[in-house]
Amino acid sequence: MLTSVLAGFVASAVLIVAIGAQNAFVLRQGLRREHVLAVVVTCAASDLLLIAAGIGGLGALVVARPEVVTVTRWVGAAFLLAYAVVAARRALRPGALTPADRAPATLRATLLTCLALTYLNPHVYLDTVLLLGTVAQQHPHRWSFGIGAAAASAVWFTALGAGAHRLAPVLSRRTAWRVLDGSVAVLMLGLSITLLR
Repeated sequence: MLTSVLAGFVASAVLIVAIGAQNAFVLRQGLRREHVLAVVVTCAASDLLLIAAGIGGLGALVVARPEVVTVTRWVGAAFLLAYAVVAARRALRPGALTPADRAPATLRATLLTCLALTYLNPHVYLDTVLLLGTVAQQHPHRWSFGIGAAAASAVWFTALGAGAHRLAPVLSRRTAWRVLDGSVAVLMLGLSITLLR
């Protein structure tokens, strides 16, 4: 059983550490120190839900209905493209590059963005529902594997959100924010293009 927990932890950690829309958002919120706990809890709880769905068999259902994957892919690509445009605008507008320059976003707006970045991103379904769900089926204790996978998610998002402020001295310069937002814009654009292929 412990082996399955550790296997789930490692498998999830390998997938989740890769920079993506969700991680970039958590990092930005952590740097701004704005609704960090709510964002971390939302991301970790969403991963828990998606991992459980994958282990429970949703992955097999999605594979059997390719039209669901197609619709999700197009909606996700459109959302990621829009997010790329927003990040590019932040990178090009010096007034929006420092955390103090912007009025704080409401909790509702922050959580809606977080949920959109989570559930409108097809890569989340590929990683958590399909891939982790499939790998979990290979373990004798699949739910223990799921516990390990969910624990890795919780640890990662907590570390990212809580530790981001340590980067504040580096990111107190406008150039650093411009590079960060520009990188996020390029990443989101690249992800949206790969989804349309």
